[in-house]
Amino acid sequence: MRYRRAFIPGGCFFFTVVTEQRRPLFASGASVEVLRAAFRSVRKRRPFEIDAIVVMPDHLHCIWTLPPEDADFATRWRLIKTWFTKHCDPALRAAPDQVRAKRGELGLWQHRYWEHAIRDEADFTRHVEYIHFNPVKHGHVAAPALWPYSSFHRYVEAGVYAPDWGGEGVALSEVGGE
Repeated sequence: MRYRRAFIPGGCFFFTVVTEQRRPLFASGASVEVLRAAFRSVRKRRPFEIDAIVVMPDHLHCIWTLPPEDADFATRWRLIKTWFTKHCDPALRAAPDQVRAKRGELGLWQHRYWEHAIRDEADFTRHVEYIHFNPVKHGHVAAPALWPYSSFHRYVEAGVYAPDWGGEGVALSEVGGE
């Protein structure tokens, strides 16, 4: 059976994008800034809304809403990955294995990514919570507010979350793993 992606014009999607061999490409603020620049560059040419995002050292999760009549998230991801690869620190571009190096591939990203079409408001909320709690889940911080590379801070400013949301004793909705 072949996997078929859900292409829904104007759709809202949750994505998980992972680095090749889980390399910590985004362990530095400088690399995260290059990734932000990649998103800005692609969004100028192919607009979309970033409803929520978290950038972890070796992967990222985000929710996008595409413009009406547009379902092409695949091209956007290709352009983001390509832009980042061309503009990141050259030390990151070394192929992590001999097979890919022989083919001239840079090997920064896993070829595929996970996408899920958001079904309704409850599904959206569960995935936003999953995104914002991810740094805690992986043991990087004790609370979402302590992770700098997340839309969590935007949600706090908008009054959606209290600054201490996701800390000890706060119940979260259950969302499937990565």
